Amino acid sequence: SRLQFKRDYAGYLDTLYHHFYIQAPGDTLPKQLTFGPYDDLEPAWSPDGKQIAFVSNRTDNPDGNRNTDLWILNINGSGLRQLTTNPGIDTSPSWSPDGSSIVYETGTQPEIFWYATQHLAVIPAAGGNPRLMKNSPDRNIVNPFFALDGRSVYGNIENSGERHLVQWDLKKERLNYLSSGGFSLRNPHMGRNGQIAALISNPTLPAEVFSFDKGDWTQITYTNQKLLDSIKMARVENVTFPSKDGTEVEGFFFFPPDYESGKKLPTILRIHGGPIAQYDFSYRFEAQLLATQGYLVVLTNPRGSSGYGQEFSLGIYQDWGNKDYEDVVAGIDHAIQKGYADPDRLGVGGWSYGGILTNYVITKTDRFKAAISGASLVLYAANYGHDHYQYAWEVELGLPWKNRALWEKLSPFNQVEKIVTPTLIMGGEKDWNVPIMNSEQLYQSLKRLGITTQLVVYPGEHHGIRRPSFIKDRFERYVLWYDQFLKD
Repeated sequence: SRLQFKRDYAGYLDTLYHHFYIQAPGDTLPKQLTFGPYDDLEPAWSPDGKQIAFVSNRTDNPDGNRNTDLWILNINGSGLRQLTTNPGIDTSPSWSPDGSSIVYETGTQPEIFWYATQHLAVIPAAGGNPRLMKNSPDRNIVNPFFALDGRSVYGNIENSGERHLVQWDLKKERLNYLSSGGFSLRNPHMGRNGQIAALISNPTLPAEVFSFDKGDWTQITYTNQKLLDSIKMARVENVTFPSKDGTEVEGFFFFPPDYESGKKLPTILRIHGGPIAQYDFSYRFEAQLLATQGYLVVLTNPRGSSGYGQEFSLGIYQDWGNKDYEDVVAGIDHAIQKGYADPDRLGVGGWSYGGILTNYVITKTDRFKAAISGASLVLYAANYGHDHYQYAWEVELGLPWKNRALWEKLSPFNQVEKIVTPTLIMGGEKDWNVPIMNSEQLYQSLKRLGITTQLVVYPGEHHGIRRPSFIKDRFERYVLWYDQFLKD
């Protein structure tokens, strides 16, 4: 009976919702604290343990918008009160040490959905007007929390292929970077003594725990060191290059460990999902794996990516497969111009939006000799009411019976006769994010057209493949497919 009647990993939805319960030592049963046809999420205890801040969409039609607000629950049973009224997303609440304020993430432009930049805001816990960061950078800042003295707020910023820890001085309205350089920092947390720990990764280091003290970051776990010492890894080069219209695009080249300068390599363009995401300076197992098989691996952050500002993300709004296609192909052209890539041995592939953009690539050019389309879309109107994106589709493309021309214009299915590239098609049997139906449609079409293709469906799997043997199988199939068409 719900508008949002299914969701990936959950399956078909019923009228049960997420609520909070409390159970103290000695209690036989937990006591329910919140009720109603709403999902209550992200609970955060006040410092005195008497209140919980949480996130909930309690509008009249929660399935028809993304208007989450912050709410305060009093544990003594005196009820709820709404803290924020922003029509967009408010999320990730965190209390000040004295309990007087709450910092959170906010999105102030719901009309552009996930293309909008997320900002930090502080609001009095007793209620009042929120305070947004003045002169806020046009970048997503997440995971906010207060300093011990309550005078500043920490956050995790995404910027130009990097992720770093920043500190927002509330009095001076100044943003300070507490880390810099070619790495990716995630999940920062502060201990009771004010010390900060975070996960830090770089292209040759899977994420490890680092601590921050007196301006320096110190590695304190070495989980994978023994393994890393025993293997050779790709050499990674951070690059920028112009797209067709002159827009600067950033990316990464992964070279085989034994690469000889001047040698032209079979090259694979791997496209990230999202599309509102970015390749950054973190460890990329997939790219490392393919590079060690003798490939130059090209990763790019085309328009639509995060990390470069809202306008850059909006570059593909209602226009998928156009500017982002030009941007990813420009990465391949740059590799060829530098003398790294063999133009006659090019491959392409990706998962989720990476698979979707792969479908655009192979309908627009015959340059690629092998493609892998993972968990992708081809005939968009067929997805309305079948996947879990009913609201997202309506916001960006409009209702399919009212704006059908745009739906059809963007669907790669309508250009499928132009495909000549041998294409491996993959997905999860129970994926409601990007349903396997799309992969089946693409496979059926290519098979009918006589194009070399295979369809691989992982039983019981959703959008992300989780069973270890299936993960291994998927990577093995990547290597075998590319080897078949890109090597002698």
